[in-house]
Amino acid sequence: MRVNTLKRAAVAFALALPGAAIATVVAAPPAHADSCYTWTRNLYQGRSGEDVRQLQIRVAGWAAYRDIVRVDGSYGPETAAAVRRFQSAYGLRADGVAGPQTFAKIYDLQDGDCTPKHFSYTELDNGCGKGGWSGGPLSPTATRENALRTMWKLEALRRSLGDKPLYVNSAFRSIACNRQVGGASDSQHLYGTAADVISRSSSLCQVAKSARNHGFSGLFGPGYPGHDDHVHVDSRRENNQDRSSNTTTWSAPDCGVS
Repeated sequence: MRVNTLKRAAVAFALALPGAAIATVVAAPPAHADSCYTWTRNLYQGRSGEDVRQLQIRVAGWAAYRDIVRVDGSYGPETAAAVRRFQSAYGLRADGVAGPQTFAKIYDLQDGDCTPKHFSYTELDNGCGKGGWSGGPLSPTATRENALRTMWKLEALRRSLGDKPLYVNSAFRSIACNRQVGGASDSQHLYGTAADVISRSSSLCQVAKSARNHGFSGLFGPGYPGHDDHVHVDSRRENNQDRSSNTTTWSAPDCGVS
């Protein structure tokens, strides 16, 4: 269950909207904030900081087709475009400015541990059933942070598939676990940046095709060896700590995805 923290009303502050001739006084994000992270100002192109980075993590799944949202703390055009897609997907005014309504929707989607409400750390930890985030090439903390980003992309993918359950068969694997299941030597599963998923309401091809629009740079599904019973999605293009090149690689031949 998501745990929200009721806070006192925030003080209104002035900001100049992009392109506006004069500063406009707007209300700060609502008092009903989340125990994980609370935004205290409106965000738009040109702003930067940790609050932008936290927003980028949560809208990274709304990247354009075959694109990504860089989690760099700088609110540029790709972040604004992702915010617009997020807003449109949830019936909000799609202006690319992250304000009270956008933050309220994120709070609604977010559990107290920062995970989106339809996914959890326990779903994405050790794929061989042992649990925990140790045993990989990264520190447990770094691996867990990668898994959080993966979950927010999965939340966006789930939304695009009609908000029906999306099941994770395998996500983070320790080096020993990855060897046990015959995974690639530098598998994205080792870094917490990958998940193997299925749906009981959408076909695997529907999942694979939709995933192309949600920030996944690695995608393997039906027709690719060993992937006829699930869809593998990952963020290899953003992973600077593996031994692979930062490229987009898709292959689900039976679905017309390449």
